[in-house]
Amino acid sequence: MSHRRLWVAATIIAIVLIVGFALSVPHTGEVVHTPATVESTDIPSVTLHDVFKKGTHTIIGSLPVPNACTSVTATAVAVGGASSTEGIRIDVSMTRDTGTCLQLPTSLSFSTTVIAPAHVPLSATVNGIEATTTVL
Repeated sequence: MSHRRLWVAATIIAIVLIVGFALSVPHTGEVVHTPATVESTDIPSVTLHDVFKKGTHTIIGSLPVPNACTSVTATAVAVGGASSTEGIRIDVSMTRDTGTCLQLPTSLSFSTTVIAPAHVPLSATVNGIEATTTVL
């Protein structure tokens, strides 16, 4: 008779454990999936410093990047007609690193030169997106 009580108790405990496990595990439909990487749609911000000497603008700039492994290159283009320059556009190309890198935001610098008249407005794009520009 004692073996029968032992088996009944073990069966009840096993049923309680199985039902408890089944109720505590999230089901496939209940799991919320979040994307691993979210692309930022924020407007990029670029800080520029223009030095004009003998018809040449040397433009030094910086912009915030997601990590120090990101590479930044820049080119400057005089914008306007053949006879007049309306401004200078700095095209910044930022490539994201695909390797392993510490995800610590930082600021990277770049430098570019262009021949244009003095006192023309500066604008910048980052990967083709118009950036907010701060000129120092």
